[in-house]
Order: sequence, then C-alpha cells, then structure tokens
Amino acid sequence: MTTFAPQVDVRRADSRFATQVAWLDSHHCFSFGSHYDPSNTHHGLLLVSNDDVVRPRTGFDTHPHRDMEIVTWVMSGELEHKDTLGNTGLIYPGLAQRMSAGRGIWHSEKNNTPDKDVHFIQMWVVPDEASIDPGYQQLDVNTELDKGGLVPIASGRGHAAAIAIRQSGAVLWGGRLGPDETVRVPDNAYAHVYVAKGSARLEAAGMLTAGDAVRLTAAGSPTLTAGADCAEVLIWEMSAGLS
Repeated sequence: MTTFAPQVDVRRADSRFATQVAWLDSHHCFSFGSHYDPSNTHHGLLLVSNDDVVRPRTGFDTHPHRDMEIVTWVMSGELEHKDTLGNTGLIYPGLAQRMSAGRGIWHSEKNNTPDKDVHFIQMWVVPDEASIDPGYQQLDVNTELDKGGLVPIASGRGHAAAIAIRQSGAVLWGGRLGPDETVRVPDNAYAHVYVAKGSARLEAAGMLTAGDAVRLTAAGSPTLTAGADCAEVLIWEMSAGLS
C-alpha cells in the first residue's frame, strides 16, 4: 500500500494562470493551453479546474475532447451546451453537468444571453478506462444543496443524488455554506478544496477567499468553516493520483 507524507498546499487566487481576451476571463488552477508549468499539471486525478467568465453572446465554438470526464458547474448566469451526440442543455446554478468524452466528442459552450455574463467552473478528471462510449448527463441538485452541508455533485461511487462519472476514485462535493457553517473535508488520499464564492477557514490552511484553492495529500479530514459572507465550495475527493 502506498503511503504519503501529509501535505497542505495553499494556492491563492492571484497565483493562477490567467487567459484574458475580449470575450473570456479565465483562471486556471493547473497548466492549461499555452500556460505550462511541469510542476503544476494536476492534483490526484484532477487535471483541469478553470474558473471562467464568458461575456454575453459569445462562447466556446465547437471543439473536440477525448478520454476525459468533464464536469461543469455554473455559479451565475446560463451556459448553453450542444454536442455531436445531439444533446442540448442549458446549465444554470445548481444544475450539475457531466460530459464523458470517451473515444471522441465535439461540443460548444455559449452564453446566448443579451446582457449577462455567465460564470462557471469546469473541471476535468481522467476516466477509469480509455475509449469508452461518449455520454452526457445533467441533474438539478438545488434541493440537496439547500439542506446544507456537503452534497455529492459528481460521483464515480454511485451516490444517488449525483451525476455519474466514469472514475471510481473520485467524487466532487459541493456546498453552499451559511455564515460560520462547518463541514469536514472528506478523508482520502487527495483532496482539492476550491472556494468559488465568499470565504472560508480551512483547518491547517487558514482563511481562504474566492478563487483560493488548497491541495491536500493524506491530510485527514480537516474542518472547513464558512466566513460571515457565506461560502460556495467545491471539493474533489480522490483515492488515487497520476504519476
């Protein structure tokens, strides 16, 4: 059995790679596109975590993906998805979306509203198996989120209230935490804690604000407490990593 030295690695929002053009403001937790750092390519099974703002009547034109589980989580606004399987979906806050790229899929992501930005987080994890059939799923989890605490948003372990990903070693948990609400980060070999809105204090890491991330390795189950301004958090719990 592989053992790891416990690590708590705080990555502040202003340290992320950034892609900024007229229609897009994107911040990358890991190497992405033209931004490459060989020491910052992934954490556990998570390869991409992009925080994107897309301007009205713009977006990502049709483009391909392969062998990736792609989860999209909208913070505000609406994002329209279309793909070569014939799926069309309007993603809004609280609607989890998963696209399994498998052996190959093309899709577009557009903000078709006339006057409102769309803000979303897109995350990629590697699948258990290459060249699977591509697929698509979306599920409204607002009712579960309204109960408080952490909710499984995307799961490879069969959580009933989550969209299914084809990676048994990963679960994405989300929470809309009220002022001073406390949860525990799920205990696993790896975890990636991302504060998407508001602020929160993570045990052993200190205060985090929007855009901050923490990479945990064999760190147990530290507490995470929302600040007075509440917090929306996304936490990947992973049992394995990439070499």
